[in-house]
Amino acid sequence: MSSNDIKDDQGNTAELSLIALGQKLQAMAQTGLTFTKDRYDIERYTELRDIAAQFMAQQFSADKLHFAEEFIKQQGYATPKVDTRAVVLREGKILMVKEADDKLWSLPGGWADVGDSPSDAVCREVVEETGLVVRVERLLGVWDRNLHGHPPYPWHVYKLIFFCKELGGTLQLSEDSLDIDFFDPQKLPPLSLTRIVPIEIESSLDIIKNNKETWFD
Repeated sequence: MSSNDIKDDQGNTAELSLIALGQKLQAMAQTGLTFTKDRYDIERYTELRDIAAQFMAQQFSADKLHFAEEFIKQQGYATPKVDTRAVVLREGKILMVKEADDKLWSLPGGWADVGDSPSDAVCREVVEETGLVVRVERLLGVWDRNLHGHPPYPWHVYKLIFFCKELGGTLQLSEDSLDIDFFDPQKLPPLSLTRIVPIEIESSLDIIKNNKETWFD
């Protein structure tokens, strides 16, 4: 699914809704299994989890076993996962990382780890991926990954995008990156759409330039 699919009148909007439905089924099963002690409810929620795995496998044209194994690993009350991304500017250009897995470009960042504050998480990701030491200046946006044209994904994700100031360090590659560079915002390289989409970058830069309020879904 391309970055424009979410703008389609019917087909891809429906596809997105089906993915969101699969996410809800999985979350209901996970939360139910966390709290119920009734053996009949355990059977029902286990079956619901299996249905969610089969449903997601159909949406992604993938092996049901893969989803079943991933869903079993998830325990506790189900909540969205948190992805943090950094906007770092140097002389008007924006820092980007070429990802090793798809050879496309993204803002530096990644999953927030348990125990990290959001600002700590994004600063850690920047130094790990690029070698640059940064400080968070402000939160630019809280984005629901389901709503802005990202390719389908099994998990519901909130994306936190921060404006970060460069403090020091030297650009250096990590194991997960193929290249690092600063780009003219009007001439961005091909984006890793699973991680970042154009509207998120455009809106973030507009917020910085015009001192607008934080974006949130």
